[in-house]
Amino acid sequence: MNAMGIIFANIYDSSLGELTNKRTMASLPFGGRYRQIDFILSNMANSGIRRVGIISRYKYNSLMNHIGSGEEWDLELQQGGLEFLNPYFTGNAPSYQGKLDALHSVADYLEEGSKDDYVVLADPSVLYNIDLNKVLEAHVSSGKDITVVTKAGIANGKKRLDLAIKLDEAGEISDLTVDLAAPEGYLASMGLFVIAKELLLHHVREAVARNRYRFERDFLSLQYHENNLTVGVYQHEGVVLFNESTQEYFESNLAILKRDVYQDLFFGNHPIYTKVRDRVPTYYGENSQISHCCVADGCVLDGAVKDSILFRQVQIAAGAQVENCVIMNDAVIGEGCVLKNVILDKDVVVRPGSTLIGSPATPVIIKRGEVV
Repeated sequence: MNAMGIIFANIYDSSLGELTNKRTMASLPFGGRYRQIDFILSNMANSGIRRVGIISRYKYNSLMNHIGSGEEWDLELQQGGLEFLNPYFTGNAPSYQGKLDALHSVADYLEEGSKDDYVVLADPSVLYNIDLNKVLEAHVSSGKDITVVTKAGIANGKKRLDLAIKLDEAGEISDLTVDLAAPEGYLASMGLFVIAKELLLHHVREAVARNRYRFERDFLSLQYHENNLTVGVYQHEGVVLFNESTQEYFESNLAILKRDVYQDLFFGNHPIYTKVRDRVPTYYGENSQISHCCVADGCVLDGAVKDSILFRQVQIAAGAQVENCVIMNDAVIGEGCVLKNVILDKDVVVRPGSTLIGSPATPVIIKRGEVV
């Protein structure tokens, strides 16, 4: 069946502070060599979706540099392919007010795909490896107006969820709520939806005409509770990593050190692709001690590193001790440094003898290009 994809690049930007100060959530580095958008792009491409629009509001230079023409995802096609949609770029454009507003601003792009019967809407803040063909098939066979892809075990009464759903014993929806720290037993929306294109356009226009802009609250929940929208639920059984806060981002990176998480996330239904950057192999010094780490290429390691994620071209000098850290590209850690529970953004330099110690719940974050 024919479907197109829409990705909201800036979702949850403000929740990660310095990490998304100069980049979108979609272009946030993850797992040693990837960007967060790589996951949903790979899911779409591997499921045969050949027309993908990325809606971005601002700070999208790094995202465009990473994706380029879309060649790595086989989306550089003459017909369809990948397109950046920047409805808020011009000075005459209104400010962003929500997903419905964004979709209304790119309605012409949606209508161009005359062969696309369905739209897959996705947030790059949630990472997973999924076969979208199965989701589309389930949506069509259900006869529902919209299908919400969900994950069990996320709702805990503490994490605020954009959308949470509870099913009864028959598998039917017994409760649907938005913007709530739903208790255990609820299914958490993964920010992934399937809906017929014409139905989406109709509801988008109706909502915006009434100054309603929030997708989950002003469209999905409102129309469902007014009996104007039927909602289907697809439960994903694989690994799902939510990166909607600094703590979640830190925990999700370190989670891939678990073999089962790594295998499911990167190789579950299909491979996850990213931009190819050829680098020399990592150099391990004679006295280096590296254990239980994910290490990208191009690094120079002379110190001790444990339970950490090292991106490309990281340098760790002799005598340095690094534990439970996420170290992004081109960071330099000097001799005798001690780092624990730390996130170093790109191009950070840690002077020799420095000590940076955070906690798993509140890691120390050093912003891009800082010298500390």
